[in-house]
Amino acid sequence: MTEQHEQHAHQFERGTDGPKVIVVGVDGSDSSLRAAAYAGGLARRQRALLAVVYVQPVLAAGAALGAPVAETTDEIAEDLVSYIREAAERVRGIFEVRWEFHTFRGDPYNGLVKAADELKADAVVVGASEQAGHRIIGSVAVRLVKAGRWPVTVVP
Repeated sequence: MTEQHEQHAHQFERGTDGPKVIVVGVDGSDSSLRAAAYAGGLARRQRALLAVVYVQPVLAAGAALGAPVAETTDEIAEDLVSYIREAAERVRGIFEVRWEFHTFRGDPYNGLVKAADELKADAVVVGASEQAGHRIIGSVAVRLVKAGRWPVTVVP
């Protein structure tokens, strides 16, 4: 009987391993919305909490011209929350996912690192960069992977 118990103790248990908190970075871009959809599927299958994170820039180019940056980024955050709520309502009863929306301030990389740390993320999902300049200086996704602190999935 002991031998049989030891065999069971070393077997993989489907559905018990995996992330409990999945952080996904969204900024309204097509790739970030694809990342959110992908992360939503992961969260559903793993029964994990999906933490949707928008990082509001502290300063932007418009700030030098006197543009109300805080109001603009608050509007983006509100639009993202509305979009996510509408998407969640459309699939209610078919595709159930526990999710929360969080806003952090800063540059995208440091904001996502702070979010993943504070939310105790087991995994981070981001969209691939759509900016050509990131091939030279490195995208947020590449920097997150290089940090080596969580499994990172980059969605094209």
